[in-house]
Amino acid sequence: MAEHVCPVWAGHFLANRLRKLLQNPCRILAPYVRPGQTILDVGSAMGDFSLPMAEMVGPEGKVVCVDVQSGMLKVLRRRATGAGLAERIETHLSTADSIGLRGRDGTFDFALAFTMLHEVGNQANFLREIHQLLKPGAHLLLTEPIQHVSRPEFDRTVSTAQQAGFSVTNHPPIRLSQSVLLTKPAERHP
Repeated sequence: MAEHVCPVWAGHFLANRLRKLLQNPCRILAPYVRPGQTILDVGSAMGDFSLPMAEMVGPEGKVVCVDVQSGMLKVLRRRATGAGLAERIETHLSTADSIGLRGRDGTFDFALAFTMLHEVGNQANFLREIHQLLKPGAHLLLTEPIQHVSRPEFDRTVSTAQQAGFSVTNHPPIRLSQSVLLTKPAERHP
């Protein structure tokens, strides 16, 4: 899944109060995350968004956190345990080529790919996998950092997502990011 990834040591710099002020996870995710949902957090790192989502889904929900680095997932599990959220968090180590959640197609209510897609080598494959994992009508919130991804590059990513089967729902404003809310179309019955 990863071509060039943020090193584990840098994850500690991302998990800081200033970032939470600029990119408040609860405010960003409130329109999409509900109690009892099953959420996919791809590129979860140390859980800056995973832990708030685990609180938001409540005791009946689940957040599946996927990362290519075992060190990030280890810190995430420790943080989840400390926050009393370990039972709501499931971690999964992906490979460079695949998210690797076989047998879970159509099970996720929402997916988040927050400022990480630029680290993925095969974005088309990645987006196809997420599309398969989502329930019909479910959303993917995809953001990229403005300092790493140009507008034309982001537009190409959105086009790739559309080729994978997603529809563009809107572009929610998120500080320091380019963002798009994508929807897996609902199944149509004849």
